[in-house]
Amino acid sequence: MRRPCETAGLGLVRRTSSAITATSGAEAIGDRSAAAGVSSTHPAQRFKELIGVTPKRLARTYRFTATVFAINPAGPVDWGDLAGGAGYFDHAHVGHGFRASTGLTPPRYVEVRRRFLCERPGHAPGGWTQFTTR
Repeated sequence: MRRPCETAGLGLVRRTSSAITATSGAEAIGDRSAAAGVSSTHPAQRFKELIGVTPKRLARTYRFTATVFAINPAGPVDWGDLAGGAGYFDHAHVGHGFRASTGLTPPRYVEVRRRFLCERPGHAPGGWTQFTTR
């Protein structure tokens, strides 16, 4: 119990990761660093050391995941609403996130996902519909 309390930067990592989780990745990491009174590189160093990824990488992962779960593959996709709801700045930001995570553009990702679901009916993980039927 004493060892985790003594780990330098653990509190900062916990607070930052909690904020990232609560905002599904829309948390501005630079703002969080400034509020904590540390340099912008300090949280990145602590994150890499303690959990293996930077806070920006964690935020991108949460943001991308929220976006994927918000897509209803059975209907049309309003990329503007989707981008705003997931914390992206604009359509280009969404495209960059998709290409970085999947290697595909957003429309191509949806096309592949629709084809997969058509070819494998009933393959969606349990509970998937709770995320896609908004």
